[in-house]
Amino acid sequence: MTAPIPDSDGALAATQAALGAEHAAVWCCGLATAFLPASAAQPLADAALAHRQRRDALLARLEASGQQPVPAAAAYATPRPVTDAASAAALLVTAEDDVAGAWRAVLERTDDRDLRTTGVAAMTAATTVGRRWRALAGITPTVPTMPGTAPTG
Repeated sequence: MTAPIPDSDGALAATQAALGAEHAAVWCCGLATAFLPASAAQPLADAALAHRQRRDALLARLEASGQQPVPAAAAYATPRPVTDAASAAALLVTAEDDVAGAWRAVLERTDDRDLRTTGVAAMTAATTVGRRWRALAGITPTVPTMPGTAPTG
């Protein structure tokens, strides 16, 4: 990703929001590590690495464009307290859903081939990884009907 991000049609704001979602997902993976069983360690490490790689690529692209990337927060508010494996997995579901939603917004606002390729890959990964965390948290269905959209009901 080397071309500037256009500042029209909300593409830049959506890209910054996707960066923010990736920052948060990295943080959530770190928190969840303390609560998930050992059997989830490798999938969690793989998910965290994918989020870090997308985050770092976005940081580099924004900086190369002369934009100030949105910084990571020191910590993030969780929707519910994280106290066990199920609540940690539910937090990861929220993080993956947020990532999918943020990247969907990028897809809706840009024609940039690199951003679109990254966005489709990010949505696919968030849906695939989210399925694992939904199963661990006891959330059904394990795959959302429309990945990247706010859950209904």
